[in-house]
Amino acid sequence: MLKNALSLFSSSGIGDIALDDNGIKTVISSELLGNRHMLFKNNYPDAKLFTGDIWENYNDIIDYYNKNYTTEPFIILATPPCQGMSQNGAGKLLNEFRKGNRKKLDTRNRLIIPAIKIIKALKPKWVIFENVPLMKNTYIEDEKGQLVLILDYIDKELTPLYEGNANVLNAADYLVPQTRKRLITVYTKTKNGKDYFNKFNNFIPPIETLKPKTLREAIGDEEPLEGIKGLNISKNNDLHFVPILKENHYWWIKHTKEGTSAFNNQCVNETCLYQNNLLHGTDNSSGINISNKNTPIYCEKCGSLLPRPTVKETNGTFRLMKGYTSAYKRMKWDEPASTLTQNFQYHSSDNKIHPDQNRVLSIHEALILQTINESKYSFKIEGKLVNKSLIRDTIGESVPPKLLDSVIKHIIKIEG
Repeated sequence: MLKNALSLFSSSGIGDIALDDNGIKTVISSELLGNRHMLFKNNYPDAKLFTGDIWENYNDIIDYYNKNYTTEPFIILATPPCQGMSQNGAGKLLNEFRKGNRKKLDTRNRLIIPAIKIIKALKPKWVIFENVPLMKNTYIEDEKGQLVLILDYIDKELTPLYEGNANVLNAADYLVPQTRKRLITVYTKTKNGKDYFNKFNNFIPPIETLKPKTLREAIGDEEPLEGIKGLNISKNNDLHFVPILKENHYWWIKHTKEGTSAFNNQCVNETCLYQNNLLHGTDNSSGINISNKNTPIYCEKCGSLLPRPTVKETNGTFRLMKGYTSAYKRMKWDEPASTLTQNFQYHSSDNKIHPDQNRVLSIHEALILQTINESKYSFKIEGKLVNKSLIRDTIGESVPPKLLDSVIKHIIKIEG
């Protein structure tokens, strides 16, 4: 029997790869941004798309499903935006709210409300919410004007028909070659699912391996590139390209060792090569991490300019760039990659420089690290949709299909 799914806040449909791979068909997709949805349509042409604000579309989504399908959905997958979520000041926010001082809350966090309305109307067998771990600490103002944690709101609205809970999972534990922690919240109304929750009081898929997949295993054999014109583009793969680096930026990166930051580079003057210049770091004496301002940019022994991130002033002198020790940093071959963000193609981003080539990651490599390429279903990126900003953004905001695949396979096993 065909299993149907609805995908809410679906972006370009990267998470839906895991549904498709497990014989679950996304029949409805809801997404605010038209360019994301164009890419979704390219990959799931049979799905009904509702593009725009879910507050305006949720009734139409409910009506369309009820008119076209006679059984409840097997899964509703909801991945609401996470930009408005923060761990800072949750207690203070609640205290001020109780005093009547209602600080304006980020309206994006309230998008969970129309998602819940759809779930309660269509009553799927299973519900999966995927988001950043900070969702656990995020408050919203519910429809009664009460301040409530999002997870408490979900639980209040879905029980007693549903049972479930939330867990932070690290994608690296599930053979994703990337350290990426996500909050996976799963609810079910099925007997088998409820029996499982009652027995284990939790929902965590079995960890795939005790040995994470490393960067070397994932992209170690990919065609080499350099951040130099003419050497930055593959002749065989349209998505294997990297930005050209400015000459001084290339100099910094060229002298950066695996697993270290360019802020800690040492003297390269061949008559000196002093290797004990003060390292860059942070000062948290005020309770806030602030990057050191006394990090030297000239060799403390010979006075030569160090290959550290600097800015040239109008008078010809240099000053240290602002940045933490994770900026301008090479990744390590024998560890999973750090979390891919929408900035993974910027060399100043956290820990995103190639382990031994003088460049950042290519989009092709990011697709591998996000496990988009592992599916039996070929995710299509072609024609006008080969837009580096669109692809970079949609990778950075998506859940790795391999992680979601483990969640869904666990659900299918529970259902028997």
